[in-house]
Amino acid sequence: MTDSIIAFVDRVEMVSPCILVCTLDDASGWCLGCGRTGDEIARWTAMQPAERDAVMAMLPARMARLADQ
Repeated sequence: MTDSIIAFVDRVEMVSPCILVCTLDDASGWCLGCGRTGDEIARWTAMQPAERDAVMAMLPARMARLADQ
């Protein structure tokens, strides 16, 4: 037996809107590929599921606004 403690965490698949088009729009600050802000992208893996769900709910409207520009 060792003195260290090893924690095993189940790998959970995390939904992400990323399509690997990581370019932020200068006017809105939203990614042209997924619609998230730079901050949302950076914090995505640390967000709670409810927070990610809230962001995901906003993305269709953001992407529509980007398409209208």
